[in-house]
Amino acid sequence: MSMEDSLSLDELEGGDLPNDFGGDGGEKSAHDLAPVFDVPVNISAVLGKASMSVAQLLKLAQGSVLELDRKVGEAIDIYVNNRLVARGEVVVVDERLGVTMTEIIKSEDA
Repeated sequence: MSMEDSLSLDELEGGDLPNDFGGDGGEKSAHDLAPVFDVPVNISAVLGKASMSVAQLLKLAQGSVLELDRKVGEAIDIYVNNRLVARGEVVVVDERLGVTMTEIIKSEDA
């Protein structure tokens, strides 16, 4: 499952981004990140994984059940540009699937 979402600079509120983005240590704002707002990112929410042979793959048909390595209710992994950044839960919003982030993964934890 992959989801893309974008916000304009005007839609961001001061509380949505941290005040310190690195650099000189001075207070920063969302406007300081304006040059990177148009950089595309790929977001993936991984429900689970499975391994199978090509023969098993070719036997799959509509209605086949594929057993994943996760249990029902277990958190899913959220990747940004193939890097694990968070874990979350699948939710339904207006009859569409979405993901609620429940845990942010720090880079040393990934």
